[in-house]
Amino acid sequence: MAKTKNGFVLDFQKHLDDVANLFPMVQVLDENGKVINEDLLPDLSDDQLVELFENMLWSRALNDRSVILARQGRLGFFAPTAGQEASQLASYYAFNKEDILLPGYRDIPQLVKHGLPLYKAFLWSRGHVEGNKYPESLKALPPQIIIGAQIIQAAGAGLGLKKRKKPNVALTYTGDGGSSQGDTYEGINFAGAFKAPVVFIIQNNGYAISTPWEKQTAAPTLAQKAAAAGIVGIQVDGMDPLAVYAVSKAARDWALAGNGPVLIETITSRFQPHSMSGDDPKRYRDQASFEAWDKKDPLIRMRHYLHEKGIWDEAHELAVIEKFDNEIKEAVQTADNQPKQKVSEFLENMFEVPTFTIKEQIEHFKAKEGK
Repeated sequence: MAKTKNGFVLDFQKHLDDVANLFPMVQVLDENGKVINEDLLPDLSDDQLVELFENMLWSRALNDRSVILARQGRLGFFAPTAGQEASQLASYYAFNKEDILLPGYRDIPQLVKHGLPLYKAFLWSRGHVEGNKYPESLKALPPQIIIGAQIIQAAGAGLGLKKRKKPNVALTYTGDGGSSQGDTYEGINFAGAFKAPVVFIIQNNGYAISTPWEKQTAAPTLAQKAAAAGIVGIQVDGMDPLAVYAVSKAARDWALAGNGPVLIETITSRFQPHSMSGDDPKRYRDQASFEAWDKKDPLIRMRHYLHEKGIWDEAHELAVIEKFDNEIKEAVQTADNQPKQKVSEFLENMFEVPTFTIKEQIEHFKAKEGK
């Protein structure tokens, strides 16, 4: 605290507190699936609520199967999604297939729901070129591995939609680690300056691999970072499917109306490692942390809510899980049956017009591969 010559008090701490208080966490359901905010309860029919929950169950089933495949060495890179089903699938449920999706590497569930055949998602994880060949009708880019790069791409995609007067938005996801990248600031600033119709979703699952988000920034919320770009920022309980949907739908409506982009921070948790590439969360998270987040499981919360409404039961859940398991097994088999890649194909895909040296190498490997 400091005083000016005329006695005016500059209370910097109060300023910080005041800013943080502008971004309270939005909730609709408590941990037991009880409605605690009727005003924000989204206008979803019973069929839509069931469909949303089925999408979340499918995502958990896909995660569980993918973890097994990764441990068997049958996938390449895989980032678990368990715990983030509401943050991912409930947010995506507010958008449509004509919106442009720019996912991060953990956002495979949204990409598949957007229209990517599941077997191609498995091939992408394996580094197979077929995993990056999308049909023209799919309004999406492949999952971005470079942290935060999709934020800049989304700003450009949104501006393109605006210039072509398309009634759609660009939707992109990153994590709390991605929010620390310069690309994120550049992307939200550019989108804000041009009022591009973009919804930026930062999934704050607490850790950029092993670095707690509190060590990445002094800001008490990531949502407040939107203020510097002059755009809307809002924080939502990322384990609450109805709150995430309500905020995401409102954000899409706002951006589509020409008001500029929105940044949503979802407070969520990943129940498993950052990736199946050697990360061990038990080295940097204590057991109490896992237990506390387990109680907030979005599947449990949504299940209780639907059960109380009388539109969900155990028999239906077992049936859809069995269906999902069969679909996932079929997709794995389809991926397994794809032709193996050849070195000559890697070289052919390197340049649109191969250099003389590359042409020589292509012919060299084709001759060897033909033996």
